Amino acid sequence: MVYRRTHQVVKRLAARRSAILAAARETAAEGGMAAVQIAPVAVRANVAAGTVYRYFPSKAELISELIAEVSRDELAAIRRAADAAPGPSSALAAAVTTVAVHTLSQRRLAWGILAEPVDVDVSASRLASRREIAGEMAARIDAAVRAGHLPAQDTALAATALLGALHEALVGPLAPDNLDDPVKMRDAVQTVTLLALRAVGVMDARARGLVVQQTLLPTTKALVGA
Repeated sequence: MVYRRTHQVVKRLAARRSAILAAARETAAEGGMAAVQIAPVAVRANVAAGTVYRYFPSKAELISELIAEVSRDELAAIRRAADAAPGPSSALAAAVTTVAVHTLSQRRLAWGILAEPVDVDVSASRLASRREIAGEMAARIDAAVRAGHLPAQDTALAATALLGALHEALVGPLAPDNLDDPVKMRDAVQTVTLLALRAVGVMDARARGLVVQQTLLPTTKALVGA
């Protein structure tokens, strides 16, 4: 007879896997990717180290899946914010703002996902996550171009440039180190969103209006502590 897992067993296994990933995420948010080691993650998840290995046979697989999970969450947040916007330009502004807010609200984790050196190869997961988010940004720029709100342009290149600018400005080595303050965080989000909108061709007055519109949204206000 072939053994088939019951629904309860499947749920329990999925919950344990989620607990391990949550523990890895909390560890990375507190101590960076260097802190994500099997033993301390197991302790935080309240499982044995061997259990972690059953779900993730190596540290590289654990970190790669962590990167993928964080990126999926960010992508879902970007899509929710953009889809709720009243038009293509507002959707683009919402997408940019969401990236900025997510980056600033978890800077150490964001740096770990993006570029923090680790002693295992997670380059494939990092590249995949960047491609997905850049692709979503490109789709929003393309929608605004097709609606006549932006000039014709290489939307894929524009999206990549915007994403790079956001990350470099907010979490890269040159990023300010005082962005934990809610007021400074709000100002930084407004500044980079305005810069991004201007860069793809939104007229200044319109860009400023879109930035104000984003700042007034309840979700944005809550995230930046306004």
